[in-house]
Amino acid sequence: MIGLKAGDVLHITRACSVQFIRPIMFRLIKARTDLITYDGWVWLEGYELDAKGDAVARRELFLIKEGLRKMNPPARPTLVQRGRRPVNQRPG
Repeated sequence: MIGLKAGDVLHITRACSVQFIRPIMFRLIKARTDLITYDGWVWLEGYELDAKGDAVARRELFLIKEGLRKMNPPARPTLVQRGRRPVNQRPG
């Protein structure tokens, strides 16, 4: 199984379970290790994402671990720091 951590974005397809005929994108909150499951299956808590990557529904999923595919993290804008002149000093 792939290593999972909170914040991972997963592509959930029919390879995970027949209930996912229509694939979904899913942002993981946590994998439930406290629940007893069938061998190779796992409970996941997280958010279903829309095409823009916004959360549209909180969900708890029961699926086959081997079918999970981790997506690349979305690109985040980089902050550019600009030099600042001290307020109380005059130029020159």
